[in-house]
Amino acid sequence: MPMAFLNGEPATADDLRALALGNYGHFTSMQVRGGAVQGLDLHLRRLRAATRELFGTELDTVDVQRQAHAALQRAGLSDASLRLTVFSRQFDYRDAGRDVATDLLVSLSPAATQAKPALRVKSYDFVRPLPHIKHVGTFQLFHYRRRALADGFDDALFVGPDGAMVEGSIWNLGLWDGERVVWPDGPALRGVCEQLLQAGLEASGVPQQVRRVALGEAGDFPAAFACNASGIQPVTAIDGVALDADTALMARLQVALDRQPWQPLA
Repeated sequence: MPMAFLNGEPATADDLRALALGNYGHFTSMQVRGGAVQGLDLHLRRLRAATRELFGTELDTVDVQRQAHAALQRAGLSDASLRLTVFSRQFDYRDAGRDVATDLLVSLSPAATQAKPALRVKSYDFVRPLPHIKHVGTFQLFHYRRRALADGFDDALFVGPDGAMVEGSIWNLGLWDGERVVWPDGPALRGVCEQLLQAGLEASGVPQQVRRVALGEAGDFPAAFACNASGIQPVTAIDGVALDADTALMARLQVALDRQPWQPLA
């Protein structure tokens, strides 16, 4: 591990080179447990919409599930981190307007551990291009994350031109005001874990609000958290503002996430 399969067959160096050099495509990442995924329908909906927008073609999501399940079987795994990347070896930037058939790269790596450390994050003025698409253009995300580490923090938090918090480098931000979870509104990728948490919190009767949240409001919240495909973790600082590592809140969030069903890949 990691392992990669392209269109159902083990990926070659040439296959991976085509993706690396073209750098045009999109993906989704998920955790597999016992051959099942939480929010599988949301992941497939994301892939289908992005394929239509980037390539002008329809994605066969039944085949996507089949290939993902087959890759796990060939690797002898039931638990794993799974990434599905849609790109096209036929794509030519010199004729970028041409609709092309797509390829599917299934990548497997070890399953994420449930225990995740707290994050201290530093803010940067940045909004991802095409933020609604989980595209392979991740240069800026990792660049700002590297800058945050160099500045003594754990990760980067992005702030829009209006001064509002929008998202983290590879995660969504949730804020706790003592009574409700507040989700920052703005140009960001709406993650699957975020959507699962929202559904679970609603079912649990926990109040929620989606609104613009200025960076200057960070001190108004006693606690915050980050969420993505690998799970949930507390955010204990935003720039110079210290926040609580609220264990009761984290347990409540985990219960809400655990309410969401696991959907089999098969």
